[in-house]
Amino acid sequence: MPVTVPSPLLIVLEVLRPCFTAPSFTTMAVLVTGVLSGNSPRTVTGMWQAAGLAGKAHWSRAHRFFSRAVWDLDQVGLALARAVVARFVPRGAAVTLAVDDTLFHRYGKKVHGAKYQHDGSAKGRDGIGRGNCFVIIGIVVTVPFLARQVCLPVLFRLHIPKTSISKTEQARTMVDLFAQALPDRIVHIVGDALYRGPAWRGLPARVTFTTRLAANAVLYGPQPPRTGKRGHPAWKGERLGTAAEMAVCATWTRARVTRYGVTKDVDLAVIACLWWGSLHRTPIRVVLVRDLDETRPCTLALASTDLTTSAEHLVARYASRWSIEQSIKDGKNLLGAGDAQNRLPAAVERTTPLGLANLTILVLWYDHVGHPAADLNSRRQEAPWYRHKRHVSIEDMITAFRRTRITSNTAAQGTSALLGENTPTSEATAA
Repeated sequence: MPVTVPSPLLIVLEVLRPCFTAPSFTTMAVLVTGVLSGNSPRTVTGMWQAAGLAGKAHWSRAHRFFSRAVWDLDQVGLALARAVVARFVPRGAAVTLAVDDTLFHRYGKKVHGAKYQHDGSAKGRDGIGRGNCFVIIGIVVTVPFLARQVCLPVLFRLHIPKTSISKTEQARTMVDLFAQALPDRIVHIVGDALYRGPAWRGLPARVTFTTRLAANAVLYGPQPPRTGKRGHPAWKGERLGTAAEMAVCATWTRARVTRYGVTKDVDLAVIACLWWGSLHRTPIRVVLVRDLDETRPCTLALASTDLTTSAEHLVARYASRWSIEQSIKDGKNLLGAGDAQNRLPAAVERTTPLGLANLTILVLWYDHVGHPAADLNSRRQEAPWYRHKRHVSIEDMITAFRRTRITSNTAAQGTSALLGENTPTSEATAA
């Protein structure tokens, strides 16, 4: 099965070799090449065609890779996670994980797990769509060639309403896997209000959870000391009320906070308490945020099991959650995640997650061999109206990969012609 895969991509994919058999690793490498270099929809046969295998090898090999081949998606995700942490997170530093879910539209009656469920991108008032919903865990990192933090997806779970455990419980399962795989790292999880719940009780000491506080959540004071009297000791203090009620009598401090690329002054208030309805006896801190140009008593309320980090950093950490929204959008719009039309359970559970994981592979590849200055200059020459463009984008990375792929193919064909061979010969050939 002759097909040229750029050698730097093979170097990046080498971390995944223990997760596959030799034939499956070859198939995976060419499919990733097809996704990153293709322009048409990334269906399974679309990946095969973009990889240059149409008419050279039977397309059923690609379908079998997703539906029947023996490999574990969690092992692949954890291998990518270790590579991301080793490359982008300084030694000894904490790892920030963002959790979210998204719906990929599917309509066939026989598509595994396709149900009517919440769709954040749906038009209309009901916000309902039909398809496969995946819960996603990604690592939030800062890379030198991007202007913003980027979330690199690594772990995935297919959520089937009324069949799977809750999305929050699925996220907790993946977080536990991640923490076990990196036992020497502190892990901070951030999720939106949907992911609050009892699943986050009993987290290990080196794992914290931060989320947006529900507007109707009632908070209580910390557990009071024992009185020495007969009877069961109190587990919670006096009622503190909702975030809006606490904001009225809170002690505010002016601080400078960076959120969504903007640094400005806000008022912060920190209250140690218990969120009895969600986290029960787990001690938390609530951080109240009030923008200076707002008239409301409280603009944002965060709840966190992190009892040591400053309020400014907690607010910035929660704001970094937005990067997973952008990664999902890039995965769908630029890398074609969700284009595949699988029906069988194993194929459905593998194809879309691997499509999203291609974003992680792409960033690792660009970090290995990318030339940000040259790519930025090329982009600004092609589109001179982008006068304020200072960093490459995900789209620029895809363009750079396609250019590298074309160069590799041309070099391999030239070598083959000189040697009088009919197939490419190169150290970058996966076959």
